[in-house]
Amino acid sequence: MEKEPEKRKYKYNPIPNRKWDAKNKEHRQYLNKKGATKSFILNLAKPDDLELVREWFKERTNKDIEQ
Repeated sequence: MEKEPEKRKYKYNPIPNRKWDAKNKEHRQYLNKKGATKSFILNLAKPDDLELVREWFKERTNKDIEQ
């Protein structure tokens, strides 16, 4: 039985992450806000909050349909 070659260990390098963040600032903000929204709705929102979100969703959907 042959021995499998050892996998190369990944060493974290923050510089490429910073470069990507700098080039993609708007997309990074979009992803952060999307994640925060999902987390809020799934974990923290109370029934009143969810009702507000439904209203906002209806407004947005109607706005998109009108355009």
